[in-house]
Amino acid sequence: RPQPGNPRPRLFRLKKAQAIINRMGFNNKGIDVLVANVKRARYRGILGINIGKNFDTPNEKAVDDYLACMQKAYALASYIVINISSPNTKGLRELQNIDELDRLLTAIKEQQLALQKLHQKYVPVAVKVAPDLDHDQLEAMANAFLKHEVDGVIATNTTIARTGVEQHSGSRETGGLSGAPLFAASTNILRQFNDALSAKIPLIGAGGVCSAGDARAKFEAGAQLVQLYTGLIYRGPQLVRDIVQNEHFKRN
Repeated sequence: RPQPGNPRPRLFRLKKAQAIINRMGFNNKGIDVLVANVKRARYRGILGINIGKNFDTPNEKAVDDYLACMQKAYALASYIVINISSPNTKGLRELQNIDELDRLLTAIKEQQLALQKLHQKYVPVAVKVAPDLDHDQLEAMANAFLKHEVDGVIATNTTIARTGVEQHSGSRETGGLSGAPLFAASTNILRQFNDALSAKIPLIGAGGVCSAGDARAKFEAGAQLVQLYTGLIYRGPQLVRDIVQNEHFKRN
């Protein structure tokens, strides 16, 4: 359903740290408008559609929101991302707890296979995880991903930690921190998932990619793909050019 997100201001730049804190709160016009926009768009490249529950949907009914979005987005997406790791929707990260996660992934896989049969195409489903996981929680999530045959893991979302930016103006704002200060933590989680999954599930590295060297480090930690956002805010499209023209990526 459409929702306005959190009150403004909800986006804060920490320029000297090449970081951003956001507490957007999934502000959007709803899945029906998204579907209409995608159908109208001329873009014909790879399209990932990220879905999450509404802020006022209790966790015990969260699966209904994900299934509703998935059903409507499936035919249009190259892949679908199950976002259970944003820190800006109350209770959302609780869906990473193993019992909740198991119930959600069971329903998602059943829906995915039913939609494959209906549309005669298989659309991969990835799960986006938080960087603020302890070892036991990460291991339990990895086992659940293998059990339910998840197609990909995106590591990671933004962090609630403020490591390295404590002295920066605005660092005490509530929300998820992205950009350069997230790089080490997100890459560590990426590496741990690579080990826990034994390379059986593709990984997408996200979090703090601000240079070609950062992108290379994500691949060295186990990623098959990388995503970036905050790096584009500070460096613009030149960042993408630097990455794809880097000698390491040309050779590999």
